[in-house]
Amino acid sequence: MTYQRELTRHQLGRTGIAVTPIGLGGAWLGYQPEKKRHDWEIGAATVLRALELGIRLIDTSPGYGESEQIIGVALSEWFHRGGRRADLILSSKTGTRSRPKDYTATGTRHSVEHSLKSLGVDYLDVMLVHDPETIDPVLASGGALSELQHMKSEGLVHAIGLGVRSHDLHRTCIESGHFEVSLTYGDFNLLNQSAGHDLLPLAAQYHVGIFNAMVVEYGLLGGQDPRLVAAKWNGRMDPQKVQKAVALWDWAQANKVNMLSAAIQFSTRDERVDATLVGAASPDEIEEDMAAYQQTIAEPLWMELHQRFNV
Repeated sequence: MTYQRELTRHQLGRTGIAVTPIGLGGAWLGYQPEKKRHDWEIGAATVLRALELGIRLIDTSPGYGESEQIIGVALSEWFHRGGRRADLILSSKTGTRSRPKDYTATGTRHSVEHSLKSLGVDYLDVMLVHDPETIDPVLASGGALSELQHMKSEGLVHAIGLGVRSHDLHRTCIESGHFEVSLTYGDFNLLNQSAGHDLLPLAAQYHVGIFNAMVVEYGLLGGQDPRLVAAKWNGRMDPQKVQKAVALWDWAQANKVNMLSAAIQFSTRDERVDATLVGAASPDEIEEDMAAYQQTIAEPLWMELHQRFNV
């Protein structure tokens, strides 16, 4: 399958790195819920299909599943087919490879070197400090930031960023001037736009690139009836979010709008978002994500969506 709408690259903040507007997030690659495990063959096939469809940004992480190793298998095949490292933007994370989390210089270097080995590459375009509870150990002398700056001077890392939920931590890192990318998740989608009020404007002011993840909110906005999705989570989802997702679903059904298209395009339409990360588990899912990105939603429908739901 091919698509008319190209994944035109644009600049990621002040990094000098050009990214596609859709990136592949690695958390769910090959995941089979019935077996509660990741199938490496399916996961690698998902990465390869994403690359075939024109996606050139892949975000991964150690410490949560087997994402880096699966992507490494896929990249080995991609390079074997003639794919070039220079055409890809690879992002990974440090700090959560071990338990407890480790934001020391030694732990950071070990984590980055392990990521490079797992992925089978000799540099990472973006390295994100991942999920610290406080930023103090990251910024401390002998902490993660200083080591990442050393590794940047060595050419092992090209840009330094932060991936965390807390807007306060993002604010501290952005205002420090040392961080070039922020990955926010769950706070800029059709159910929650809080990042749009503070984080995205601040990042734009400091020319910090934005990766936006979790735009389908664990499947509530993924194109299925949210009530069925919520039932699979056995009451663990926020009832208010489920209620709003149902209202959005009903509106989408009445207007013949693909809910997944609206969820993905809400993010990609915003000029402050440099890349929207989609978490596909299979080749079929990344096909669905790309088709959703391609589908045209008429501008009056976006206006109605804004007026009815204040998004």
